[in-house]
Amino acid sequence: MIIDHKSIPIPYGDQTINFSLGVKNLLSVISPKGLTEVPEPVRELERALHNPIGIPPLAHAVQGAYKVVILADDLTRATPVQRIIPLLLDELNAAGISDDQVNILIALGTHRPMTEEEIRTRFGAVLLKRVPVLNNPWQESNQMVDIGITQNGTPMEISRLALEADFLVGLGSIVPHHIIGFSGGAKIVQPGVTGTATTGGTHYLSTRTSRSYLGVVENLVRAEVETIAEQVGLDAIFNVVLDKQGQLVQAFYGEPRLAHRAGVRVCQQIYGVPLPGRADIVVASSHPCDIEFWQAHKSLYSSDLAVKDSGTIIVVTPCPEGVSVTHQEMLAFTALDADRIMRSIEQGEIQDQVSGALALAWARIRQRAEVYLVSDGISKEETHALGFTPFDEVQSAVDTALRKHGPDAGVNVLTHAPETLPVLSKG
Repeated sequence: MIIDHKSIPIPYGDQTINFSLGVKNLLSVISPKGLTEVPEPVRELERALHNPIGIPPLAHAVQGAYKVVILADDLTRATPVQRIIPLLLDELNAAGISDDQVNILIALGTHRPMTEEEIRTRFGAVLLKRVPVLNNPWQESNQMVDIGITQNGTPMEISRLALEADFLVGLGSIVPHHIIGFSGGAKIVQPGVTGTATTGGTHYLSTRTSRSYLGVVENLVRAEVETIAEQVGLDAIFNVVLDKQGQLVQAFYGEPRLAHRAGVRVCQQIYGVPLPGRADIVVASSHPCDIEFWQAHKSLYSSDLAVKDSGTIIVVTPCPEGVSVTHQEMLAFTALDADRIMRSIEQGEIQDQVSGALALAWARIRQRAEVYLVSDGISKEETHALGFTPFDEVQSAVDTALRKHGPDAGVNVLTHAPETLPVLSKG
């Protein structure tokens, strides 16, 4: 019996959904690489902490410090903070720094504050008994400090708590990222603990290129963010590379640039995935960035690298919190064309540069490919406001795209699109 169709599974939140595709149409199904063996997490984290990259050991570095602040990412990231922070606290205690000299500051960027229950779940009840864990108050101007502007004109508004630290260490995970090339490193400072104007400045800076910086190690925005982190006084980072299941691959503690680049080299091996060629159609699951479209939009940038010009991108995402909890006003302009959005930003009609920059990036992708959206959490009206075409099911979106591009259309499937870096095969 000849099988001419196959069922393709993709993640959808904590579920798996399937769609059917002709065997002749399927060019590739790509995902970050899985590992057969991973290190024992605590031992690997201890190894990294005790073998710092480019700086003295922590116990030496904190001599004379009184206030220590640990910057930790929020629930939108998979960094194993419950394992990392106790190791740091124990090391600090051994160096004479007591728990009451330490604060954990959640680097929200412009995300919504975490709830008490979310904080308890992410950081653990035991840790909460040791040290305060605080949301960065990015929406409270009296808690942010203006420290000037960069050479590129980015205003630097920084969390007062972070600035007042005698020793500042940032945690994070390293994955491909559309604005800064790769996450991690100095990104825990910007956008992590900066104000809206700072984040708007760096996001808008990223739009100077027509395509995203996804996977570009050295770029304009990375340099800007690292400049800001230097001004803030980021002393060290503790970054991890995880596999697609969230298992620890390797950890890196040290000087923010050097430790980050060491992590990037490992990240490229996991998340840089060969792509046989661009396709007429890309089906992209937003997993694990599923909470709201403010996360899920990362699916667009890897898809942009995997789709032909005039092709179709199908983003599949649950988005239980909708488009964006903190940037709902963006629906008033996200469907506009790129030139109109840019003019509106330049003329001050769009005052939130963060959402304006993202809307501009999406509009540029729409110039190259039509975008379909399959989501239970985003209404049809909101989908149209985003400039996308809504579908109730993946299968109907795929079938519509195949009718549009013809029976011989090729399809690439990205199972973890936000964290995948498609690398076109040469030759």
